Amino acid sequence: MKFQISMHINPAVLDALTDEERAAIGDGHGKFVQELKDSGELVFTQALVDPSQAAVVSVRDGRPVVTDGPFLEAKEYLGGFYLVDCESRERAIELAARIPDAAIEGLGIEVRQVMFADGQLEA
Repeated sequence: MKFQISMHINPAVLDALTDEERAAIGDGHGKFVQELKDSGELVFTQALVDPSQAAVVSVRDGRPVVTDGPFLEAKEYLGGFYLVDCESRERAIELAARIPDAAIEGLGIEVRQVMFADGQLEA
């Protein structure tokens, strides 16, 4: 079963962290990635740039309209995700709880099963 484990970022929370705390998050992700590789559960992972660098595309009157990000009226934004292949939802939740961000109040981790996938790269 494939699951997307999404990391939702609150910039105010990140800004309040010390340099050491930020470094610990980065180190924790490095260890987590290696553990997923070792277990064979990592399909792939992606980190996304800050939403201030995003472009929002919508179509109005048949023409594309592009505006700069951020595009959501929310504090949080999608910071990246892991795509894992594991035996159950419970295992995906167990993995999500090991992501360093999960231990920081104000940051969120979401687990969702993949319903459909096409065009995947071969690992």
